[in-house]
Amino acid sequence: MQAIMETIFDVLYLTTVITIGIMMMKKSNGNPQYRLFGSMAITLGLGDSFHLVPRALALCTTGLENYTAMLGIGKFITSITMTVFYILLYYVWRLRYKVEGKQGLTIFVYALAILRIALCFMPQNAWTSPTPPLSWGIYRNIPFAAMGIIVIMLFYKSAKKASDKSFRYMWLTIVLSFAFYIPVVLFADAIPVIGVLMIPKTCAYVWTVLIGYNEMKGLK
Repeated sequence: MQAIMETIFDVLYLTTVITIGIMMMKKSNGNPQYRLFGSMAITLGLGDSFHLVPRALALCTTGLENYTAMLGIGKFITSITMTVFYILLYYVWRLRYKVEGKQGLTIFVYALAILRIALCFMPQNAWTSPTPPLSWGIYRNIPFAAMGIIVIMLFYKSAKKASDKSFRYMWLTIVLSFAFYIPVVLFADAIPVIGVLMIPKTCAYVWTVLIGYNEMKGLK
């Protein structure tokens, strides 16, 4: 039952975000904000597919333990693409609120992204091991969480200041995604059932994408 339900959920999720991303790219009418949002959605979907497709295959065949290396590599790729996702979201903020300058902030965001990616490449992560060290799961997520906090604060303050109803909950979608993700990083190996929090985390990202799509379509 888990295999069927999880696979259906993953297929719906990946299809939804990639389709929305493509539609936003095609129907943006040259609007750079919507094109950027579309590329962000596609990055999210394609990146997650490297982990979710092998997982679905494992659940529907011989089990997760027989796909350890493939799942680890997929998780590594997803970690990189999610970092890119937040860089793109940062630029969505700049475009939407017509932010000029702030080079120091941009440099800091890129520094965190580079640090995150560098940590992901370290062999100590043991991506293909059945028992990767928890410590490195924490290390590589520190700069990632810092990026998330920055983007949360930027969208919260800017949307409030501009009375931006369309993006008023953008900050909340990111808060929820991290609120569900952090317990998985810390406790999922010891308590596997906590892994189910990845479902609401995924829903939070879908909400993020839908905010941009609804704005493009003129929905509030």
